[in-house]
Amino acid sequence: MNQSEPNRMPVIGQEEEVIDIKDIVLRILRIWPYIVLSVIMALGIAYMILRYSVPEYQVSSKFFIKEKENPFNLFESAGLNMGGSGEMELGNQMIILKSRPIANATLDRLHFDVEYIKEGRFIKSEIYQNTPIAVEVDWSHPQLTNGDLLIKWENRKSFTVTYLGESYLQIFPDNESRNKLENPNSPQATFSFNQWVELPMNRFKVGLTSVEESGEIIIRLRDRSGLINHYTGENLQVAAIDKQSTILKLTITTQTPQKGRDYLNTLQEVYLENELQEKNTMATNTIDFIDAQLVVLSDSLMFIENRLESFRSNNSIYDLSSEGTAIFEQLKALETDLAKEKFKREYYRQLTQYLEREDYNQIVVPSGLGIEDPILNTLIQNLLELQAEKSMHASKLTEISPPLREVNRQIKDMNLSILELLQNVDNNAQLLIQDLQQRINKITSTFSGLPQTEQNLLRIQREFTLNEGLYTYLMERRAESAITKASNTPSNKIIETALINPNPISPKTALTYLIALILGLGLPIGFNLVRTFFSNKIKDGKELERKADLNLISTIGQNEDADNLVVLKNHRSGITEAFRSLRANMNFILHKEKSSVILITSSISGEGKTFCSINLASVYALSNKKTLLIGCDMRKPKIFEDFGVSNNEGLSTYLSQNQEDVNKVIQKTAYENLDVIVSGPIPPNPAELLITERFAELLEQMKGRYDMVILDTPPVGLVSETLDLIRLADISLFVLRYNYSEKQFIDHINNLKKQAILKEAYILFNGVDKDAQHYGYGTGYGYGYGYGYGYYAEDQVEKSFFKKWFSRK
Repeated sequence: MNQSEPNRMPVIGQEEEVIDIKDIVLRILRIWPYIVLSVIMALGIAYMILRYSVPEYQVSSKFFIKEKENPFNLFESAGLNMGGSGEMELGNQMIILKSRPIANATLDRLHFDVEYIKEGRFIKSEIYQNTPIAVEVDWSHPQLTNGDLLIKWENRKSFTVTYLGESYLQIFPDNESRNKLENPNSPQATFSFNQWVELPMNRFKVGLTSVEESGEIIIRLRDRSGLINHYTGENLQVAAIDKQSTILKLTITTQTPQKGRDYLNTLQEVYLENELQEKNTMATNTIDFIDAQLVVLSDSLMFIENRLESFRSNNSIYDLSSEGTAIFEQLKALETDLAKEKFKREYYRQLTQYLEREDYNQIVVPSGLGIEDPILNTLIQNLLELQAEKSMHASKLTEISPPLREVNRQIKDMNLSILELLQNVDNNAQLLIQDLQQRINKITSTFSGLPQTEQNLLRIQREFTLNEGLYTYLMERRAESAITKASNTPSNKIIETALINPNPISPKTALTYLIALILGLGLPIGFNLVRTFFSNKIKDGKELERKADLNLISTIGQNEDADNLVVLKNHRSGITEAFRSLRANMNFILHKEKSSVILITSSISGEGKTFCSINLASVYALSNKKTLLIGCDMRKPKIFEDFGVSNNEGLSTYLSQNQEDVNKVIQKTAYENLDVIVSGPIPPNPAELLITERFAELLEQMKGRYDMVILDTPPVGLVSETLDLIRLADISLFVLRYNYSEKQFIDHINNLKKQAILKEAYILFNGVDKDAQHYGYGTGYGYGYGYGYGYYAEDQVEKSFFKKWFSRK
């Protein structure tokens, strides 16, 4: 076969690099033991997390908020928009439900200031309600809170107290002074049940409710401020169920679901009671105002009544004449109206004082006193509602917060509007009083025609009737206010009491195991892929074929033995068969009619070029081809050690003409058809010796005597003389070693190819381990596939039970 027309394998180095899914899968399969171990560890960690975590539950209820009318409808109807909306009102109620005053009033009804904790094997859990002891805390005494106290008893009479925590919060009765205390000393004394435990930093009483003679439990005292922060923070969520409704969903997250259920139910009850109390406040203020008037009026009425009876008795006159009766009836109607107007004006005066002082707590709604002014009644009602809203905001927000500033603005505008309206109604009342007084004076002037005794009786009768009428009027108003107060009901209501979700929201068992499984799979796989991506070592024969401009001619497995003579000593090994495959591939390239020179080199030392040279020469020798192996690497002679021959004379002595007879440097080996020329003693100028005509003549002479001449040359990446030797060889093999050679070596080889230095050259992929061959790495289109993985007797290794089990199909 002509050397210029070899049967070439397709060059695929120029193909566009794409992601090989099969290659990725094979890489993952290769590390399956690590993946299994990682998954087991991840699931184990997940189990420990679930085992040592205290589960959290969600408790929720539904609460209806009645949508109120816009408090500024009167102004909006006139084209003035003064703010307020249903959405804002709903938002305000949500803030109120999470406000500190509401939380404080709720906690007043619950016994959450003492927590009872049972210590289990792995975690601590709170006991609620069914506790073996009951603790009463004297909060008027300094207390150590937010830390564990162990209560232990050996009999039903006494117990001991031990401070278990490293840090406690010391609070004082003023609820403002607080100190942090580290590692307090536990008391050494014993204490009796149902008697006060007097300690410098605690005072409480313990009652035994268990029937057991002995036992122990951990208690934790909780200060009110900390509890309020807990139940007004992120643990409690208040949100509208739907944008189109005013039904709120209250949700609390807690480790003790029964405790959360009691808190939500009590919170809703307290909210409704506060709402009812606000409604009753107006009626109460009206009743108090009327009672204050009745006290004075009652005394006056009794005095006048006694005076009237005394006058009648002393003057023997009991009834008025017909003329006097007519005058009395006229005066009675006018004076009754006059008294009512004066009463109203007195109310206006007091209301103005309240508004000027911005004291809204004692304001009485006009309708409760019979003042039927719709505008004034509406404004006062809205003012009181805004004031209640401000109180709730002030308990949670600062003065500069937008909601509180908006409420203050609305209150100020409402105050000014009411003061302006009061000035107008007061002027109208004054004019009406003047008119009534003039009419009364006019009628009074007609008294002169009556007898003196009847005039006096008429005056006393007028005064009595006037006070009696006003007294009756006030009593009617008081009765109406009392009825209103008794009939008041909350506008809002509880739609659904608190329900406990039986499934814990944290930790989520299924999600935790899923995350653990994903991490267990992802970490080793990701690490492997990332390591492969950033690795600069050549590990994949397919990648090598894609990137190299030279063809990959064969793949050689990793040599597990220390001896380099694998082909000669292990005829049935996978490595031997790989070299046979290499020999077969080269038969398509080399001439069959004449001898050939094969040059084997590498980029750096350690890639296995000497190993490949020895075994390639050996496989040719075994095929009855007379083979000569020449050690051209005179800097690091190695071949003589493997064959057990002398290195005293060799290539260096012949090229330097220290030995003229070539037959003196050719050494027979212990194997038929295989001779060697060792490198010889290390010369001072190995590069100059190799590029002489004497070496070229030596090769021509050896080609006449041998069928195959194998040159073991120095690495091309370290010395330059190898490049000069390439022109003397029929074929050049570049050895790259699995997981040793760097990817940049491929670029170096490609550059040599582009410079036309390499004409007939191929890549030999050496040292591929068994696992890589099994999973397809390091193989290129079947070259050497499967060799070295137990196919031959010498390669078979007894598998462990673990590997056998996982290798089952």
